[in-house]
Amino acid sequence: MEVKKTALATIVICKKNTVADFFVDFLKNYSNFKNENLIVDLSVVKGVKKESILLFLPSAKEHRKNGMSFVVVISGINADRLPEEFIIAPTFREANDIIEMENIERDLGI
Repeated sequence: MEVKKTALATIVICKKNTVADFFVDFLKNYSNFKNENLIVDLSVVKGVKKESILLFLPSAKEHRKNGMSFVVVISGINADRLPEEFIIAPTFREANDIIEMENIERDLGI
């Protein structure tokens, strides 16, 4: 797992072969970035299944409840088949755009 911080968000990058292995590392380190906008980058993992992505749902719900953004970067997944509160972006740039929009919405009280 690699962690990068930007002015907008903390990016957690999967360096494992499976999402399940990465998820274990993610949970161990989650307290380090639970109060920051978060981008979970799964773009390097091939053949990710919906069930694997849903491992992150409780963390995403908690993160959003605390007023922070939580976006997963992955392509090839139909976002319509995931729960509404789970935000997926096919590219890193789109993940940044989503967080910028959510920051604006929070600033406006929306």
